[in-house]
Amino acid sequence: MSDSIAVSYPKGFRARRGLNWGILGLMYASYYTCRYNFRFATPGMVKEFGFDEVQITGMLSAWSIAYGTGQLVNGLLTDRIGGKAAMLIGATGAITMNLIFGFASFAGTFSTFALIWLLNGWFQSFGAPGMVKINAAWFNRSERGTFAGIFGFMIQMGQFTINNLAPVILGGFTVFVWTVAPNDWHWLFRLPPIFVAVMAILLVLIPKESPEAAGYPGVVHDEATEGSSGTRATMRESFVTIFTHPLVWFYAVAYGCTGAVRNSSDQLSVLYFVNQLHLDMAKKPTAVFWTFNLMPLAAVIGSFTAGWVSDKFFKGHRSPVAMTLYFFESMVIVFAAIIIYSGVVGPTPIGIFLGCLFLVLISLTANSTHAIVGAAAPMDIGGRRMAGFAAGVIDSFQYYGAAIALPVTGWLIKHYGWGTWYPTMAGFGVVGGCAMWMVTRKQRLMAAKTSI
Repeated sequence: MSDSIAVSYPKGFRARRGLNWGILGLMYASYYTCRYNFRFATPGMVKEFGFDEVQITGMLSAWSIAYGTGQLVNGLLTDRIGGKAAMLIGATGAITMNLIFGFASFAGTFSTFALIWLLNGWFQSFGAPGMVKINAAWFNRSERGTFAGIFGFMIQMGQFTINNLAPVILGGFTVFVWTVAPNDWHWLFRLPPIFVAVMAILLVLIPKESPEAAGYPGVVHDEATEGSSGTRATMRESFVTIFTHPLVWFYAVAYGCTGAVRNSSDQLSVLYFVNQLHLDMAKKPTAVFWTFNLMPLAAVIGSFTAGWVSDKFFKGHRSPVAMTLYFFESMVIVFAAIIIYSGVVGPTPIGIFLGCLFLVLISLTANSTHAIVGAAAPMDIGGRRMAGFAAGVIDSFQYYGAAIALPVTGWLIKHYGWGTWYPTMAGFGVVGGCAMWMVTRKQRLMAAKTSI
């Protein structure tokens, strides 16, 4: 069955697959509530402990290094133990580390918080390889881009949830006779683990790792692992196959650029609102409300559109679409940097509007590449048996990119102000676009050799 032929499935398969990926998507979305809660806590941590931008970005860098390295190691392990086991390990660790972080004020040191958040990153790194591995067994190549976009929507529900829950928590609340004071950032790490725990229970009960396990043998065609209906691979086989794949490292470099931009714009946005735009998060500013709801919406639109276009117009090839998006992202960031440098963006109505608008536009472009490079491409490369490690290799670079960009950005902001934020991000889009151009070129050469 070629990628261009319409896919026909037996009765009941699509509904069962929908249930499967619905639970998986919401499980991974719940991880985000225990990840993006950090950015809302940063002003409170700065006020309570006197942390500066370098220390805050240092904690984020520790998380990124642990997450990136964990993607490599745990992605390889996932191909051996299976996607469900990997996601459950990640969920258990994320719950534990967030609760510890929320009760860690007794220590109050940079090294304590950095270590806890590092461990949180390590455990959460089980999530993406587990999810991608299971989905690789359920989707044909000609569908993966579109469904990567749909998963992007479900994942962004996690960010949408914490974006709306965090201001409520920071505003203070009362449950019966129990009162939480406004701006108590500790509860940002005590309540979100509840969502993860609920989804972990559903993950145990409902999803299956392959159509065969759900009673649908031979339904999904997997060109990457032709002739095999299994979902497990030895660690040695995964390591050798993926590390020697001619495209994987180009995708990895490009994804490092996605991570540098995406994590910087996401994780530093609250500090930007408080320090540069002088907004009080406890008062739930309208600008912040709309920005943090439009950012995931833009991400969903971008990721779904990019995936659909790569499926329908490029027959499952991701690189031409991703290349265009990276170069467009560079143009957006450069334009925003010029406007910010002019001094227009600041604590005025037009300044706040522009500051919020640029964050939404960056979310649109960065998350468009996030879906097709980070989710669809690993499934194409690794297939059902080795998608876990393929995702681990590619996704690890997203967080290595963030680990490099965040400390540099924090140092520049501390010494030269927020005007350095966007220029620091601008070059990554160009590098990502060049990497995708190399993938496109390599694919053409490979296709030419095959046709001879």
